[in-house]
Amino acid sequence: MRTNGPLALIFHTLFVVFMLAPIVVVCLVAFTPEGFLSLPVNGFSLRWFRTIASYPEFVHAFWVSLGLGMVSSFVALLFAVPAALAIARYRFPGRDALAALFLSPLMIPHVVLGIAFLRFFTSLGLGGTFAALLIAHVIVVFPFALRLTLAVATGMDRSVEMAAVSLGAGGFTLFRRVTLPLIMPGVISGWALAFIQSFDDLTMTVFLAAPGTETLPVRMFLYIQDNIDPLVTSVSASVIAITMTALILLDRFYGLDRVLAGKSDPGR
Repeated sequence: MRTNGPLALIFHTLFVVFMLAPIVVVCLVAFTPEGFLSLPVNGFSLRWFRTIASYPEFVHAFWVSLGLGMVSSFVALLFAVPAALAIARYRFPGRDALAALFLSPLMIPHVVLGIAFLRFFTSLGLGGTFAALLIAHVIVVFPFALRLTLAVATGMDRSVEMAAVSLGAGGFTLFRRVTLPLIMPGVISGWALAFIQSFDDLTMTVFLAAPGTETLPVRMFLYIQDNIDPLVTSVSASVIAITMTALILLDRFYGLDRVLAGKSDPGR
């Protein structure tokens, strides 16, 4: 196997630096002692991290985003798993059209989805409610959960299921003891990607959020419209730290290779 040459290594290094530079700058600005956006050239301070406690709106918005992301990604998986198994296993009229319909939210700009959802839920009297926000997020994150689950279900060896059936396993037992463990890497990957998409969504959510149901991205967007202090950078740095901690724990107890690539680790 050929190894990367010096030019390729330089290109990869520059690419990684280019991708990480905005995150590093945001984290550095979060530690500034100044009352305006600036790099901490005069020393590091936790001033703006302590200031977060003075704005409970950010803390509330974080919990709303966390709960919304977890519930919407879980509900999306409840539909994605049977849909993926049906599309991967069976050939029926309209199969391709159904798969395209399930993935269609990926092709529609979120601004268009936000306006459409706003008009639809307002006409139903659900405008500004958490239920409307949840339904919209389930629709948007469903394709992400479906794609990864479908990829694993398509490559699954069905001979294991046939062996279980030949030994007398019923439908529910077959799914719980055989099928679900086999597609679990795709299920977990789909849940993680759907959660990230839901937690990070702003373009569509800003049309549906109302006081009390504002997510963290919406709360941050509204804050920077009227303020230019480093508070938002400290909030962003805190979210980055929480995300890194979650990834480290996930890698320690489950394995990022299993989540991101659907691989199994026989040593775990």
